[in-house]
Amino acid sequence: MSETTTEKHVFQAEIQQLLDLVVHSLYTDKDIFLRELISNASDSMEKVRHLEGTEKNIKDAGDELNITLELDKEAKTLTLTDRGVGMTHDELVENLGTIAHSGTKAFLEQLKETGGSPAGLIGQFGVGFYSAFMVADKVEVFSRSWKEGGQNLRWESDGKTGYEIEEVGELPRGAKIVLHLNEASADFAEEYKVKTLIERYSNFVGFPILLEGNRVNEVEALWLKNKSEVSEEEYKAFYQFACKGFDEPSYRLHFAADAPITINALIFAPGENPEKSGFGKVDGGVALYCKKVLIDPEPKGLLPEWLRFVKGVVDSADLPLNISRETMQDSALVQKLNSVISKRIIKMFEKEATADPAKYRTFYGKFERFFKEGIATDFANKDALAKLLRFETSMTEAGEVCSLTDYVGRMKDSQETIYYLVGQSRDQIESGPYVEAFKARGLEVIYFTDAVDEYVVDSLGEFGGKKLTSIRHAGADLEDLDTEGETLSDEEVSAVCEFLKEELGDGVTQVSGGKRLVDSPVIALVPQDGMSPQVRQMMKAMDENFKDEVKVELEINPRHALIRKLSESRESNPEVAKLVASQLLDNALISAGLLDDARETILRMNSLMEKAMG
Repeated sequence: MSETTTEKHVFQAEIQQLLDLVVHSLYTDKDIFLRELISNASDSMEKVRHLEGTEKNIKDAGDELNITLELDKEAKTLTLTDRGVGMTHDELVENLGTIAHSGTKAFLEQLKETGGSPAGLIGQFGVGFYSAFMVADKVEVFSRSWKEGGQNLRWESDGKTGYEIEEVGELPRGAKIVLHLNEASADFAEEYKVKTLIERYSNFVGFPILLEGNRVNEVEALWLKNKSEVSEEEYKAFYQFACKGFDEPSYRLHFAADAPITINALIFAPGENPEKSGFGKVDGGVALYCKKVLIDPEPKGLLPEWLRFVKGVVDSADLPLNISRETMQDSALVQKLNSVISKRIIKMFEKEATADPAKYRTFYGKFERFFKEGIATDFANKDALAKLLRFETSMTEAGEVCSLTDYVGRMKDSQETIYYLVGQSRDQIESGPYVEAFKARGLEVIYFTDAVDEYVVDSLGEFGGKKLTSIRHAGADLEDLDTEGETLSDEEVSAVCEFLKEELGDGVTQVSGGKRLVDSPVIALVPQDGMSPQVRQMMKAMDENFKDEVKVELEINPRHALIRKLSESRESNPEVAKLVASQLLDNALISAGLLDDARETILRMNSLMEKAMG
């Protein structure tokens, strides 16, 4: 081909159709054209790095590898130059002259099968270069191959009718792409605009990116480095710059994996919980990259919703660079990333909790709601998340906490149930009658004092094969307890229970003598399918018309002086006995948090005091 000869090629109809699709449909955000061009330039220079180790006679061998961008506002051009492998004449025809040259027809056929939607086909064909035509009405490519004796070529196209190739004067190795911007995209010749795009999408590309002579990408892609090569100061700087962290991170997870999917990740757990600081629900803080090029800063489905508080970067070379946001959640690769990374993060928290329990306790106090949300919503990880829970129990000192693993390790050999009670505070729980029988038998009870804990234990159900059971519910099977002092006979117990059931009517489902109580006269037990006080209060807060008829099982303590006196007075002083019966029920409901209206209770108390005073 002589220097004066210009080859002209007309696009076939199907290629024109495909070009129109790429420009108008394939990408929903035209900003990504620069990401595509920089990514191609980076890939081309990676090839040069490889060739320098395997080939001889490389054009311009040893030259600095970088990407430069020059802007001309008056001419409305954006020029990107790389020092990559460049292209020969045949490669220009093959790579730029025939879109998706290996499968243009197959691309269009698959497009018809998907009902005209290109989303599922993105990344399957090499069409990234053509995103340039979203912002340019003409594109020139000047290219010189790395091979000695290669031609100096210029390729030009309007992206509509066809393209032309001609030979030009001496060029350095690589490619120079000149975008002649259309009227709607003239702002891409503004330095601030281009710098913003580089920092957003290409800040971690492994070669210097020079904009008007100044390097833009100063921060390294730490997630691709070996952990031993990164200092604490570099981690902190990366967290605050790349992750926009306003605090210091509590924990970090830096790992690489090859199976079942290639992953390089750097994840940080922040020091402060923004949702607790009044900022409302935060968006996910882990960005998704492919070979150091940003795919999505806030990808949906990359991590479970409950992990939205963590920040960092996930890079997967297996992910198509052009995967769209619309198909992200349907991608099997993204689902694999979700599974692998979430499990790694949970393992990291478990390891850190063991290594430094005090530090984890402080962290847990700020972020426990996220773990509990995960137990209620993330079925795949709920058992692993349960190990991260911390709580006080009847066997810990006030302020000290333990885990479910600790609890199970202390269980008696014959114990098959994990006992717990939900309440407002430790003091409120221990002031009631529920815990005393378990303490007397050396059975540990977990104290859950968060408003959401009811839903957490309902979602969990069991831990380590041991069922979680509320001691507020009826049906706990307790062994006999050796006690001293007077007690009612079986006949007397039966008579008192019958008397109470008759007097209390529909207020109780049944009355029985039991083994639970030690120091209290009665206890109100909620049926297994009944609402707890916490759930009732939440329902009432959400619906002012909510009504729930409280029905409980009443269990009496045959050894308590008040019950023994009631047994005597039900015949000798029936008027007082009836007042006491009703008062015992109300007292039990108050302890259970189930008494909504105390007006009758107060009037009855006054009557009882009058009678007591004679």
